[in-house]
Amino acid sequence: MSKPVSSIRNLGPASDASFARAGITSAEALIDMGPDEAYRRLLIAGSRPHFIGYYAMVMGLQGRPWNDCKGKEKEALRLRFDAIKAKAGPNPLAGIEKILDEIGVIERP
Repeated sequence: MSKPVSSIRNLGPASDASFARAGITSAEALIDMGPDEAYRRLLIAGSRPHFIGYYAMVMGLQGRPWNDCKGKEKEALRLRFDAIKAKAGPNPLAGIEKILDEIGVIERP
């Protein structure tokens, strides 16, 4: 039986729904995918970029507390975070478009 995403350190129950919207429904899937691809998928699914959320996930996947990230390691993660945001591009479903998509009004390619 698979474990929920929230079973990973630093990820709370609300993260289960966010990750599920991105197609990531288990801790095992998140671990296999890795933090960068998972975060890119979160952004594409409509989550707002948040650096602390990103590095808390990275630390959690390493079994570390979220506030363990400091100095050069944090600077390197910031560069990765910025690259992920750039790769994900602007959210095509922002604002009202996101709501219309959620209720099934927008046709997907």
